[in-house]
Amino acid sequence: MAPSGPGAPPSTPRKAKRARGRPKDLDKRAAVLLAAKRLFTAQGLPGTSMEAIADAAGVSKLTVYSHFRNKEELFRETVFAKCNEHWPEDVFDVQMRSPLRERLRLIGRGFLDLVHSQDVVNMYRLMAAEGQSRFGRLFWEFGPERTLQRFAQVLEAAHRAGELHVPDPRRAASHFFVMLKGEHHIKALVGAAPSPDAAERQRHVEDVIDVFLRAYTTQR
Repeated sequence: MAPSGPGAPPSTPRKAKRARGRPKDLDKRAAVLLAAKRLFTAQGLPGTSMEAIADAAGVSKLTVYSHFRNKEELFRETVFAKCNEHWPEDVFDVQMRSPLRERLRLIGRGFLDLVHSQDVVNMYRLMAAEGQSRFGRLFWEFGPERTLQRFAQVLEAAHRAGELHVPDPRRAASHFFVMLKGEHHIKALVGAAPSPDAAERQRHVEDVIDVFLRAYTTQR
């Protein structure tokens, strides 16, 4: 029996039981997302199978399903990941205290970079070719609609703070992004002209912000 009492050496603590299961491999998850983005933008949602994504990612189909329950969830995550490539994580945070114009500038530039990226241009073209489809509805729900709702929350906060007069934030959000697309986006989609360069995008963002702020100024 081990000695006890004040002079006895401290007992060695028992090792904690090892948690069951292994943590999911984040590298494999990233590989699956990358493969899914490539296949979705090349073949669309209906033309892409989970087996094809697993093969392209170099993993088993079981691994794909261990990270994503179904193809719709995987598609949603690829859309989220693509959006996050172009916006700082906190750009839609209503608690953010940076000047409103600077926030509009970050959102506007990120949006133009997003919609003019080749992946997104390809996706728009696929959806236009397919007409009404589940692919288009899911894309709208997970991408543009989510962005509109998040931006509407920013505008609602600006309205409450007296920075803007925005009685209908969701409608105002739609105006902002439609103006940002302008003629450049449709020209790029139909191949009438290349996407604008960085300098032209910056000028366009500033023009849109000027119009938007004049339309929703608090001075009535």
